[in-house]
This record gives sequence, C-alpha cells and structure tokens, in this order.
Amino acid sequence: MSTDDSPMEQAPMVQALEEARAAAARGEVPVGAVLVDGATGEVVAAAGNRTQELADPTAHAEMVVLREAAAKLGAPRLPGCDLYVTLEPCAMCAGAVSLARLRRLYFAAYDPKSGGVEHGARVFEQATCHHKPQVVGGVAETEAAELLKEFFGERR
Repeated sequence: MSTDDSPMEQAPMVQALEEARAAAARGEVPVGAVLVDGATGEVVAAAGNRTQELADPTAHAEMVVLREAAAKLGAPRLPGCDLYVTLEPCAMCAGAVSLARLRRLYFAAYDPKSGGVEHGARVFEQATCHHKPQVVGGVAETEAAELLKEFFGERR
C-alpha cells in the first residue's frame, strides 16, 4: 500500500532518513529506523544500521530500535508503537516486527531483492505469522531510494 505522506507520517520518516545518512557516514548501508508511541507521537528509539560497527549481522536499524525500545519500556511487546524505516524490512526484521506486536509499519523504499514484507518471504502473509501490523509503504520513497542508490553507486 502506498501513501501520500501525511504530516503525521513525515516527521518520523524525516528522522529515519537522518539516521540513514548517519549510517552511511559510518560506512553502513544507509537504513534508518524510528519507533514512536502511536498515541503521543513521542520517539521511543531511533537508530541506523550498525552491522559493520558491531560486527553483528542482526544489527539492522529495525532490530537495534526494537531492542532499545523494549529495554527502555521494559516490555518485549510494543503494541502501541509504530515503526518508520527507510527500506522495506527484510524477513528477519519483519519477523521481529511481528513478534513485537507493533501497531503500524511505515517504510520508504521497496526492496524487491531482499524485502520480506511486499517482496520475498512476505512474512505477514504467512499462516504462521502471529501478528500483522498495518503496513504503509512508499513514505518518502524517492529520497530513501536515492540515498541507497548513491551509497551503492560509490562502492561499485
């Protein structure tokens, strides 16, 4: 599903894009994520990819944010929270979103190669998926896609 970027969706995605740019500056794939309290709009956690920095293949922006938010809130489930991420989550991250019981998932660029929501595994469509958040794709899609294109273009 695509969106026309309402103001409520824009602010957290702008911050997620800032996190993605900071990740790129660290030499990480430029993906950023922001988790907000769905009722208040307050940012609970924000991060960019840290797989290189932490030598951890699971340190995707989404995973870092979910870990930080769960620790901060003292709960493994975050049902009132919304996640904003600059790239369609992979299967691992989509699985974590389901396990965290997030209310909504907003993502910017689609990922036909490694995505796990609209592409590939389509985690939320599986009968074994315990929770499916509301999903909105395409929020600030052009800007996020350009950031990724520039990053990989410099490395090829």
